Amino acid sequence: MKSAAARLGVDIGGTFTDVVLERNGAQVSTKVLTTYAAPENAIIDGMHQVCARAGITPAGIGQIIHGTTLATNALIERRGAKTALITTEGFRDVIEMRTESRFEQYDLNLTLPEPLLPRQMRFTVPERVNARGEVMIPLDIDAVEAVVDRIAEAGFVSVAVGLIHSYLNPAHERMIRDVLARRLPDVAVSISSEVSPQMREYERFNTVVANAYIKPLMASYLGRLEARLQGEGVACRIFLMHSGGGIISIRNAADFPVRLVESGPAGGAVFAAHIAARYGLDKVLSFDMGGTTAKICLIRNQTPKTSRVFEVARTYRFKKGSGMPISIPVIDMVEIGAGGGSLAHVDAMRQIRVGPESAGSEPGPACYGRGGDRPAVTDADLVLGKLDPGNFAGGSMTLDIAASRAALSSTLGDVLDMDAQTAAFGLAEVVDENMANAARVHAVENGEDLSDYTMIAFGGAAPLHAGRLCEKLGVARCLVPPGAGVGSAIGFLRAPFSFEANRSVYMRLSDFDGARIRELLTELRDEATGFVRSCDAESPIQAEFKVYMRYSGQGWEIPVTLSEAQAMAPEAATFLARFEEDYARLFGRTVSGMDSEITVWSVNATTPPETVPRTVDGDGDRDATGGDCAFFDPAIGDTVAAKRHDRADLIAGDRVAGPAIITEAETTVIVPSSRTTVRQPDGCLDLRSKP
Repeated sequence: MKSAAARLGVDIGGTFTDVVLERNGAQVSTKVLTTYAAPENAIIDGMHQVCARAGITPAGIGQIIHGTTLATNALIERRGAKTALITTEGFRDVIEMRTESRFEQYDLNLTLPEPLLPRQMRFTVPERVNARGEVMIPLDIDAVEAVVDRIAEAGFVSVAVGLIHSYLNPAHERMIRDVLARRLPDVAVSISSEVSPQMREYERFNTVVANAYIKPLMASYLGRLEARLQGEGVACRIFLMHSGGGIISIRNAADFPVRLVESGPAGGAVFAAHIAARYGLDKVLSFDMGGTTAKICLIRNQTPKTSRVFEVARTYRFKKGSGMPISIPVIDMVEIGAGGGSLAHVDAMRQIRVGPESAGSEPGPACYGRGGDRPAVTDADLVLGKLDPGNFAGGSMTLDIAASRAALSSTLGDVLDMDAQTAAFGLAEVVDENMANAARVHAVENGEDLSDYTMIAFGGAAPLHAGRLCEKLGVARCLVPPGAGVGSAIGFLRAPFSFEANRSVYMRLSDFDGARIRELLTELRDEATGFVRSCDAESPIQAEFKVYMRYSGQGWEIPVTLSEAQAMAPEAATFLARFEEDYARLFGRTVSGMDSEITVWSVNATTPPETVPRTVDGDGDRDATGGDCAFFDPAIGDTVAAKRHDRADLIAGDRVAGPAIITEAETTVIVPSSRTTVRQPDGCLDLRSKP
């Protein structure tokens, strides 16, 4: 990727908008409160702040890379455009029937989540394509015209088109799009054969509906952002981080906004992978805790784990299957409602519960003094002595500890007969255990033992809680990188331009067709490369080939990576050997005597990753001196005398023994009594268990 003179990374979160300016190897960053009504206002504010500190004007910015939670929030809060779905006759209720699986087996009163579109907003047309892509019933254009008349009369502003087996033959979907474009040129249209050309109609239909639902919102926002930046003298191109960990153009983002649903967290995973490569770590637990959510991701061999399907807005205790499935390439992570703004309450069993509801930035936690009167995680951290009320967010905000105590007492303490500090202790322990449990479950689902892992903590709230999380998980080492408070925005600047093209074409190895496979993978490579080339006209582009395989009769596939030589000169024996190798690694054995099959083909085109220099880390050879302070250490269950340090004053080799607090502009690092930290040569704080 060609470096610009100055590059801007921007991450819009639920509470804060993080802005990082990188120029000549140096970084300047800031955090500003997210402005919900017009998110671009926070970006402009933050941009001016970092430009002023860097001594440049906005016109000096050569590239902007942006990630946002706007798409996610619109789906969770169901505030997208008025959207219609056109589908095959007989399949109107697919997105409501789901897969008929029960995500909570023994709940007799289980309530399934409502579909994104109610039944009266779903329309059907006569047509049918079979599972081989052959037309069984031609599309009835007169019926399409009649449906379009109803859509126009009802005032829909966006339309999703999802027909059965269109991933094999998209002709009918394209014909419907042509009718809509001719009759309703101002209506946004999304077709499933372009948004998610994969088998399994429930996931595919849901994905195209989600894309259509947020398309007008994101197009409007991106248009306003471009106009505002141009008005400020910024003439560079704007790129968006997508959920798979790469960068796409603003035009592609506007056409496929569903690919932005996990863009912010994906930037964080890229940031953690960059740190892992710097330290040569092969097993990393990425822990990103911001103002609204906490994200946990497993990174093996400096590469985040990826998936083809993930869920938005899980409604039942974050249980798999209770959310809205989105079938796109995505970095695989678990995300829970546990952030600095997550609100606490006492349930009917007199237990403290935290999240998923968040105070966000409007009004924010009680200590922000913006009208919030319910206790959030930040209020607990303040009362427990982990935060400096006069030096929060680089001194841009003064926190009201009296308001935090009052909120904790009224919501938790008075109900459970405890003082404000005990209530804060309980709140903090609950949210830490929630995050630890999410990490345990994620590790078990992936067959991993976290005791072998190193944690990398970033995000505004993660360094406050990472030490306690390590104690709960038995993780011996935690790295807090420089710029941890704005880690996702820094990750945007480390990410390559990339795009993954995939398609479902069913093929058994017993019917292996090498010529067809080579043709298919070449088409996917050209498609993915075209997207990347529209963003970067100069850099070389690498292609990564992957097929999803299973034994015949199994319900789900596993990803199998192929070299370019194996993909361009395909042989059945090679495919089988690669599949059995990966299958045995996952499940400990292969299944003899069964045919295997391929269901999905994928090519990811990407610019070369940034070269990461290795850091030689040390154990620390001198003790740093700091001022006196105190905070509540939950592992001990009492307030402990500690030392306070400014991170900027620590130099390579400085050692800080816990209990200690290390402050910086965008976050605070808590070193528990059980840990010692060393300031490494690259600026990372290396927290390790005491001998």
